[in-house]
Formats: sequence, structure tokens, C-alpha cells
Amino acid sequence: MPRALIAGNWKMHKTVAETVDFVRGLKQRLSGVSDRDVLVAPPFTSLHAAVMEARGSSIGIAAQNMHWEAKGAYTGEISAGMLTDAGCTHVIIGHSERRRLFGETDDQINLKIMAGLQAGLKIIFCIGETLEEREAQQTFTVIKTQLNQGLKNIPMGDISRVSVAYEPVWAIGTGKTATPGQAEDAHAFIRTELGRMYPGQSAAETCILYGGSVTPENIKGLMAEPDVNGALVGGASLDLESFLKIIRFEFKQRF
Repeated sequence: MPRALIAGNWKMHKTVAETVDFVRGLKQRLSGVSDRDVLVAPPFTSLHAAVMEARGSSIGIAAQNMHWEAKGAYTGEISAGMLTDAGCTHVIIGHSERRRLFGETDDQINLKIMAGLQAGLKIIFCIGETLEEREAQQTFTVIKTQLNQGLKNIPMGDISRVSVAYEPVWAIGTGKTATPGQAEDAHAFIRTELGRMYPGQSAAETCILYGGSVTPENIKGLMAEPDVNGALVGGASLDLESFLKIIRFEFKQRF
């Protein structure tokens, strides 16, 4: 069974000072929590400060995005090498907001995943359907396409460094959450498809996260499902007390 992962995606929130205060508080309050992984994804401007404040703890620091080229004339972009130089351990790739607002394609996401892995980063690869696609009964078709295109040419030896985050677009920042059953159906399909793509133990050991209006109130039901291995938390990760409640959820059925 994959080790549980709780990741906070801060999006375009928090200054450097606010980041330092949050990570300091998180570090102090996480003592004794050793049965799950925790990471936060601050904006680019706060990454190095977060890494420095997290020293001596098990807190991982993720970037929210990156470019697939190592260097070049790409104004406003950040490379994988820059992220590792800043001390990042993870990068989020393919978030629905990147796809929807910035027009990222499956091919571009695939290039980013390959570049991140080559640089030594662990990947949180986001996939998920829109409300229109769900209502048209296309959820599994969309998930399958995004998985196959996003992981194209990713070798078996690298898939262990990829976590998949299922985030139904209709639940991102809307207050709507997939029911535990809906989440489990999607996660089970993802694991089955990964098993087809990567035969053996790789699929069983892949960490599959749920993302989409995760809160302290719904984390218990989500995490009770057998194929939900953690959460990619948005708004609820901005408040330390709220995020700690999610992190400290009693994983009775998982450990």
C-alpha cells in the first residue's frame, strides 16, 4: 500500500514572510507525525524561504509548475534545474487551472513530466474531467487519455517517482466535492489503467491523491476508500489549523 501523502497547493497566495511563518508553525506542530508524508507548494517567490525554514523536518517543498526546457528565452518561466537548485523535492504538473486558464496541452504536460524526472524531482501529475465531460459520461475516457498522453514514454523505472492527483475540475475551488464513492471509482480506474501501462507492482504502489475542495470535514470519508492514498489540498491548506486537521486525520483503515 502506498504511503499516504497530504500536499498543500497554495496557488497565488502568501508572501515570503507569511510562508516562513506558516512553515515554521507546521514544522513545530508536526513533531511525532511519521506515518504520512506532508508537503506544501508555495509560489515561486517563496520556494527558497520555505526550503530553508523546513530544514530539519520531513516537510517537502513542491513547486506549482515548471517549463520543460532546461534554459532559454522563455520569459517568466522556471526550469526544473532552478527548482532543484532552490531545494524543491516535488513539482505539481498538469493542474486543471494550468490546463484551463493557460491552455496547457497533454503533450506539454508530458514534456514537463519527463524534464522534472530527469532533474530528479518527484512529480504530482494532475488529471480530471470537467462537469460537462462528467455529465456526458466521459469521465473515464478523459482520465485514460490524460494518463496515456501525460505519461507517454515515461519508463517503468521512473513511474515510482510519480504520484497521480485526480482532481475533478468541477470540484476545484467550488466547494463541491466528489463523494467518496465517486472518488474511489475514479481512483480505482486510474490504478487499473496504470496497471495496464506499467505491469507488476508499480500500479499498486502508486500514490493516487484526491484534489477538489478537500476539507477537515470530508477528509475522513475520502481517505476511507481503498484507492485514495492522500489529498492535494487547495484553499484549506492556507490556514495552518485547517491544514493540520487534514494532516492529522486518523488513518484508522489505512495503517
